[in-house]
Amino acid sequence: MKKKPILALTLLAACVLTASAFYYFQKNRQVQNTAGSVESPSFNAAPASAHLSAWMADWNWSNDLPDLTRLSGRLDELEVFAAYFDSRDQLYFTPQFEKGLSHIRKAAKDGGIPTTLLTVVNDRFNTDGTAVQKDTQLVSRLIHTKQDRLNHVSQLMRAVKDYGFDGIEIDYEKISKADYGRMVLFIKELQKQLNAEDLKLRVVLEPGMPIETMKLPPGPSYVMMAYNLYGLHSGPGPKADLAFIQKLGKRMDVLPGESTIAFSMGGFDWAASGKVTSMTEVQALETARLRGVSPTRDSKSGSMTYTYLDDKGQSHTVWYADGITLLRWIQAANRTGIYNVAIWRLGGLSSATLTTLSKV
Repeated sequence: MKKKPILALTLLAACVLTASAFYYFQKNRQVQNTAGSVESPSFNAAPASAHLSAWMADWNWSNDLPDLTRLSGRLDELEVFAAYFDSRDQLYFTPQFEKGLSHIRKAAKDGGIPTTLLTVVNDRFNTDGTAVQKDTQLVSRLIHTKQDRLNHVSQLMRAVKDYGFDGIEIDYEKISKADYGRMVLFIKELQKQLNAEDLKLRVVLEPGMPIETMKLPPGPSYVMMAYNLYGLHSGPGPKADLAFIQKLGKRMDVLPGESTIAFSMGGFDWAASGKVTSMTEVQALETARLRGVSPTRDSKSGSMTYTYLDDKGQSHTVWYADGITLLRWIQAANRTGIYNVAIWRLGGLSSATLTTLSKV
């Protein structure tokens, strides 16, 4: 008879502890959304988990630095998007990069970021001041023959040493199908040279590339772009949706070694006239505030969207990603076994999103 009160007290204590644990769990699952209200980041109880890297761009480095500082101690790797090509197919660095490099390097060191890579992109600057973005023919010239590839590897090695980076990221897009095999050979040759200097190689892949048949070599880390589902090339819609991410995540199983999925923040404004304008998350939030509209969340993508009328009465549709969007994208990637996540890009992220990122 004396055991009953003890048993009752034990059961009561267990109930209290269970209720407290449930309350704590529920409370900590909530994140602050960009409008200041509380919203659950999940479709389920699974947390978002990621090894995080992020890009910052030479043309916006001074505006990117505050975001980098806010993520101090959380980023595992930083990519500095800064190397282009001139009219002679030689590497070209902008005055903005030359001015900002010491500040970027200091911020990365202060933030405890162990690895900083130089991103090289196939954009070409002409002598007349014009530029060609994602130049297909440029890549063909750089990797056409073995000697072309060796010459290109040499200039990349000089750049990474001269500027003191921990490695190189190759972001060559719109590659000709005829050059896929040569690209694989180039990656092998560059990896060999970087390995000899204990430097890292990361390679960005577009979602349309036939990774199942390309026979990409082991050694580099590979980054799959999980964006541009909608954008400058299309009508309104999210940069990515959950089905798109999960499909890419499953395809990434064929990639050798370490692989990363890349998400793009911000969004676009589609005007009824047909004009499409890129915008950061902060710009999207400010436009919604000025126009007095309340964004809503799309269930299939986790993205935010709204419509508004401009001063001329023209209709606009906006889609953009915020911190909750990113959590849902990361969770979708996690469900396919992908835990390395890259963010394009720092700069223009809301305070709420930066807080969310710091807790992933």
